[in-house]
Amino acid sequence: MDDKSEKIALEIQTSLLQHFIKLVRSSDKEEMLKTTLQKTVNLAAQITGAEKGSLFLIDRNGVVTDRIMMREMSSREDSSRLIGTVLDNGLAGWVVNHREVGLIADTLEDERWLQLSDQPYRSRSAIVTPILKGDNLFGILSLVHSEPNRFNTATAELLKATAAHVAIVLENAKLYQSLNEAFHKLENANDQIETYSKALSAELEKGRHMQQTFLPEKMPDIPGWKIDACFHPAKQVSGDFYDVFPIDEEHLAVIIADVCDKGVSAALFMGIFRSLIHAYMESAFECRGRAHPPLKIKEKPVSLADRTQGALSFLNNYIEKHHGKEGIFATLFFGILDTLSGQLEYINAGHEPLMIVKDNSVVRELYPTGPAIGITSEARFTIGTVRLDHGETLIGFTDGVTDASPEGGERFCRTGIYASIEHLNMPGKPLIKAILEDVFRHLDGSDLTDDIAMISISRMPKPL
Repeated sequence: MDDKSEKIALEIQTSLLQHFIKLVRSSDKEEMLKTTLQKTVNLAAQITGAEKGSLFLIDRNGVVTDRIMMREMSSREDSSRLIGTVLDNGLAGWVVNHREVGLIADTLEDERWLQLSDQPYRSRSAIVTPILKGDNLFGILSLVHSEPNRFNTATAELLKATAAHVAIVLENAKLYQSLNEAFHKLENANDQIETYSKALSAELEKGRHMQQTFLPEKMPDIPGWKIDACFHPAKQVSGDFYDVFPIDEEHLAVIIADVCDKGVSAALFMGIFRSLIHAYMESAFECRGRAHPPLKIKEKPVSLADRTQGALSFLNNYIEKHHGKEGIFATLFFGILDTLSGQLEYINAGHEPLMIVKDNSVVRELYPTGPAIGITSEARFTIGTVRLDHGETLIGFTDGVTDASPEGGERFCRTGIYASIEHLNMPGKPLIKAILEDVFRHLDGSDLTDDIAMISISRMPKPL
């Protein structure tokens, strides 16, 4: 290879690189590869004196991936058929097979030239060079002229020298085009994800508002009693819930529960659990009077304890029968409080033991009297009985309180609740508010990992 050919080859590479960099810096990168291919054909035609040219990029399987053709075809099908014909039988096919520059002085006298019908342009001389990247064929560059003997061995040497430099630029352009396309696909995917995320967030927000309607809008106002509650989902929706509602003038239903799992599935089953309990209780008691009346006991002489057991057995069997395959269960405390005597009849179905608190100390804990709801149809639930004295508070909570922990830190545990109760030195301050403040102080800025629900039923001290 002479110095002149090498100099021209380097000049072409420099020109192509400058063109490529200009495209990279421009705002329009969609047709980068096609523009670079056309620029390559134009420069090659310029240095060889060719009138027309084509450039095909070929993958390792011999498939044409990108192209600039000297002859525009009416359809993609016609274009693919022409390319296949030329690569199989024409001078381009010979170059593909031999990995050498193919030179034809006169197409009428060389059998390697494929004469095609309906050609508006008549080629009489042609030269085709392989564009090699190492031992791999990266593409082929074809140049033609309407007159014979327009190309010679010097032209062949020049194209051979140029092809190696062209391969570098074209490979970079192809890689950049692929990266650019991938980037745009990623941008589109991100846009779609963002749109979906916004829609999902909106639906979850609707779910959160709907779930709030499952919780009591306000606590019952009962003389001699004070009722407080709080609800903090770890996500927008939760499987924790509490409920307090009057059964009659003297009795109050108290519920706190925790459906296993978190998020949407837990929230859906929370709705099922709550609705089933209310459906059963409303079938056991009848409503009379006002828009939101207390429930009156039916005249059938069935004890409240029997109704409580019936409600939990009904709920357990329904969940186990219809949703057992999903592995859904819930821990649940369900009690009926006599607001005159302070007596509480309850079932603790596998829930965190509730506490009875007086004078900054825990005086009793209400441990489970049966298994969690929905695990087995053989479950049996025993009634527990306790009496709340004046000045005592019943507090219930879900395991989001005890499991709360900062990243890499220790759980809040029941010992944290004991400490909150012990250090409650502000008369009249709601106990659950004090515990909740200590929980978030313990988290030290970390997010909740589980839902939190708490409820407290306080019997006021006797008036002096």
